[in-house]
Amino acid sequence: MPRFSANLSTLFTDRPFLDRVSAAAGVGFKAVEVQFPYHLDRDAFGDALAEYRLSLVLCNAPPGDWEAGERGLAALPGREEEFRDGLDLAFDWCNALKCQRLHVMAGIVDLDDPDVLEDAYDAYLRNIAYAAAQGEARGVKVLIEPINGVDMPGYFLQRPDDAVRVLDEVDHRNLFLQYDLYHAQMTQGGLTDFLEGNLHRIAHMQVAGVPGRHEPDANGEINFPYLFNLIDAHGYAGWIGCEYRPRINTIAGLRWAREWGIGQDHKA
Repeated sequence: MPRFSANLSTLFTDRPFLDRVSAAAGVGFKAVEVQFPYHLDRDAFGDALAEYRLSLVLCNAPPGDWEAGERGLAALPGREEEFRDGLDLAFDWCNALKCQRLHVMAGIVDLDDPDVLEDAYDAYLRNIAYAAAQGEARGVKVLIEPINGVDMPGYFLQRPDDAVRVLDEVDHRNLFLQYDLYHAQMTQGGLTDFLEGNLHRIAHMQVAGVPGRHEPDANGEINFPYLFNLIDAHGYAGWIGCEYRPRINTIAGLRWAREWGIGQDHKA
C-alpha cells in the first residue's frame, strides 16, 4: 500500500505548528514532512514527533532569503559559503530529528541569459555534488526536485528530464530525485512513462491536484488512483508527501485518502 506523509507546511494550517503533528497522527498519518523547520523549537518538535510516533521523512535545506524572493542557493554562483553553511544547519536538524531525506533547492536565475545559465549550471553541479557527498557522510539522502515555472517563475530546475540529466552528470550514489506529480504534470506530463523508467532514482514523491494544487482527488486531470496503484505495483518503498492546498480545510478534504487508511473516520 502506498505510504503517505502529511506536509505540515501546507496541511492543518488553521492550527499552531506543533498542533499539526497531533492532527496528522489523529487522522492516520504515520509520517510528516516540513518545508523549512528552522524557525521551530527543535526539541519541542522532536518531542511532539516522538509523542505521536510520527517519522519526519523530508525537509528542505535553507533557501536563502525567502522574503526577498530567493528559492534556493545551489545554482547561484558566488553564494557557495552561504550554501554550505545552510547545508550544515540542515544536516544537524536531520540528524537530530532522524530525518533521512533533504531536498536542496536550486534557486531563481535569469533563464533568458545563456551566460547566466551556463554559470548557474556549473555552480549547480558543483554544489549538488558537494551536498550529496556531505549527506552520505551524515546518513542523509540528498534530493533535487523540478519545480514548474508557473508556480515559481525563474526556477532553475523545472523539468524532470533535466533533473535526470543532473543525476547522470553528478553520478553520485547519494543523489536522488524528488518527484512531485503536480510539478511534473505542469511541465512535462507523461507521468506513467517517467515513473516506470526512473523509479529507481526516486527517493520521495509528492502529490497535489492539477489544476489548482488542491487535493489529489477526482476533481482534476490526474488519475491518482491509477498512479498510486502503479507506484505500489512497482514496489516503491518510499513516502508520498501530501503537499497541497486544501480547498476548504484539511480534514474535509481527506475523503480521497480513506482508501489508504487516512481520513476523519480513522480509528487509532
